Amino acid sequence: MHSVIFDCDGVLVNTEAIVVDIEIAAMAELGVTYDRDAYIARYVGCSEEDFEAGLDADHRAVHGGGLPAGFMDALEARRVRALEREVAAIDGVREFAASLDCPRAVASSSRTPVLKMKLRKTGLAPLFGAHVHGGSDVAHAKPAPDLFLRAADGLCADPADCLVVEDSVYGVTAARRAGMTAWGFIGGGHCPDGHGRGLAAAGAERVFGSYAALSAAYHERAFA
Repeated sequence: MHSVIFDCDGVLVNTEAIVVDIEIAAMAELGVTYDRDAYIARYVGCSEEDFEAGLDADHRAVHGGGLPAGFMDALEARRVRALEREVAAIDGVREFAASLDCPRAVASSSRTPVLKMKLRKTGLAPLFGAHVHGGSDVAHAKPAPDLFLRAADGLCADPADCLVVEDSVYGVTAARRAGMTAWGFIGGGHCPDGHGRGLAAAGAERVFGSYAALSAAYHERAFA
């Protein structure tokens, strides 16, 4: 593979492990409850627009009406406050990204300003430079291929030569639709049992639970 494109949340940084519980708690305060594993399968990796529409539909199913005015803004502020305190790079990702002698980029469904904040806070931003692409940069977020195709274009890379590292079914699906190889990552601290099987079923060529294992596989493949 000549270029590597990373998802961000749950792949580069530990944000999914932080925000999933915040989101579930915020909805529980409205009387809408979730099984955590089912929530992760449904919402992790989707666009902010689809996420808001889903929560609104869930609220309507319980209460007959949409989310209260200002709920999503308050939830976003709650998430950002927590991330500013707690966001951290996932173990081993800094070393793996720095070891790459090929172009690399980030393509995440997160809104671009928040995405850049996460990378800045964790010190990962210099590893990617200008090659950081968020959900607000494209018309259609994952599972559409737009984000990954934009990232490949920015790297002047053929999609067929790109390896994507993803933790969500939405992301793996988007990578495959873009004509790229996808590797699943389940070492972000939030993935339930069986999540790796879902990634494989969506088209992930391999699934890894740590960057130590992923790095070994990558360098074995790159120099074979």
